[in-house]
Amino acid sequence: MKKRTSATRTPTVLMICTGNICRSPMAEGLLRTQLVQEGLTDRIRVRSSGTHGIDGSPASSYAILALHRMGIDIRGHRACTVTQQAIDEADLLLVMTHGHSSFIEKHFRRTEGKLYLLSEMIGQAFDVNDPWGGTETEYALCAHQLSNTVEQGLQTILGLLPSFTTTGTS
Repeated sequence: MKKRTSATRTPTVLMICTGNICRSPMAEGLLRTQLVQEGLTDRIRVRSSGTHGIDGSPASSYAILALHRMGIDIRGHRACTVTQQAIDEADLLLVMTHGHSSFIEKHFRRTEGKLYLLSEMIGQAFDVNDPWGGTETEYALCAHQLSNTVEQGLQTILGLLPSFTTTGTS
């Protein structure tokens, strides 16, 4: 397989959770916001998918609310199930749990060297618990955990993208 470079296309980060209605759309929105702050929105693409999503479902109302309170709008999000094409198009796969990592490794090809737990971006290896079915407070706690992880892990994320340098960014 021919290796694509950032000179020919925009590097892509794919956030993955279970249903693609809570954690991964929140993480997607949070990473996009970080990229806006760094002036990198046109240089990196961010997507999200679920291992067992129902295509077309909106983000959870509490996920929307939690990010709205952070100034981020994910109301337009629609869930999609992860596919081999999405895996192939992504340069970096960031999953929420060890279980997601195992599922992706078992069901998809060409994940070597690009599949990580989101928490690995900050030098750890913890699962981001699923707030689905939980309270507004549980969603807010999850959103804050994701926000801290994305913010603290941004330079690691950027460093894992092909031929991407942060020279000249703030």
